[in-house]
Amino acid sequence: MWKRLLLALITLPTAVGAAAQEESNAFNMTRGVTEVSRDAYDMHMLLFWVCVAIGVGVFGVMIWSLIRHRRSRGAKAAKFSENTVVEVVWTAIPVLILVAVAVPATAVLLKTNSPSPEPDVVVDVHGSQWKWEYAYPDEDISFFSNLSSSSRDASQLNAEKSPADAPNYLVDVDNPLVVPTGQDVRLRITSDDVIHSWWVPQLGFKRDAVPGQFNNADIRIDEPGTYRGQCAELCGSGHAYMPVVVEAVTPEAYDEWLAQKKQAAAEEAEKASGPWNREVAMAQGKKIYDSACASCHQANGKGVEGTFPALEGGEITTGPVEGHLNIVIHGSEKNPVMQAYGDQLSDREIAAVVTYERNAWSNDTGDLVTPEAVEAAR
Repeated sequence: MWKRLLLALITLPTAVGAAAQEESNAFNMTRGVTEVSRDAYDMHMLLFWVCVAIGVGVFGVMIWSLIRHRRSRGAKAAKFSENTVVEVVWTAIPVLILVAVAVPATAVLLKTNSPSPEPDVVVDVHGSQWKWEYAYPDEDISFFSNLSSSSRDASQLNAEKSPADAPNYLVDVDNPLVVPTGQDVRLRITSDDVIHSWWVPQLGFKRDAVPGQFNNADIRIDEPGTYRGQCAELCGSGHAYMPVVVEAVTPEAYDEWLAQKKQAAAEEAEKASGPWNREVAMAQGKKIYDSACASCHQANGKGVEGTFPALEGGEITTGPVEGHLNIVIHGSEKNPVMQAYGDQLSDREIAAVVTYERNAWSNDTGDLVTPEAVEAAR
């Protein structure tokens, strides 16, 4: 028995070490792809092995004492009430250990919160229920990042597809944040409504998105890749449907992506000045509805009983247009989950989605809402 125990104690550090070095180990934290995440991982492993050494030392002494001074060997307990030397030793050693680990830990903490003097790229990150908006102020482009349609469809009630059919279920988006590799990127994180938290484990940090203030985070990713995370602050009923996806691409691919985004924005601006008719409104409205509304009201417009009202045959979508516009633009006072889209969507986009909701599924009001009507309702 004692030989088996001794063998187990000898082989345990080897087994633990091998497991700790395996980056894919599910029982250890992620090493990550940024300098901050690697420093945090190294600090974590240092503290882990310090704790292992302390545990081995303390329990080793306890086990040796139990065996060496057991009653069957004739050992008798010493009778004393205090020992100044022992008390000083067992107080001084923990203090020295804490000081020794506090020095590198403080250095990592200060490094984590030290901003880059001149970031190469600046991105404003806005959290809202339940999506992220990314704006590149130096490039004059912005876009919303919503849960991907495959995850959204698989998460709905009575869905035809299961979560197993959706790649990267609940951690995939339609428009990821794109950053260049080998460059310093500053994220200025805030919120438009409640407190959210922007978190990607492989980047080594999370930052709270607080209304009315910006929390900065600097990242530098050296290798291309896709890195996934989620909102880490309980922010409402759609909290689970607010993933974060970061795509790190080469500087050349990043410049190409910027050009494509700017071209798409120019095309949208051109469409905004084009003719307005029912066909155009329904096509654009369906796209906006699938992106912004379907996660709550369902793709079929039937909603979720007791939580999200049905839009098919609903009182709002089949009632006066003015009331429909008001709730989309300004939100709902009775149900704060229904957010205001007046600051998120243009007049044309709101006109399109309201037109779609009033004429989709079994709704057939025949209404064509115009951008001018939206402007008047603001």
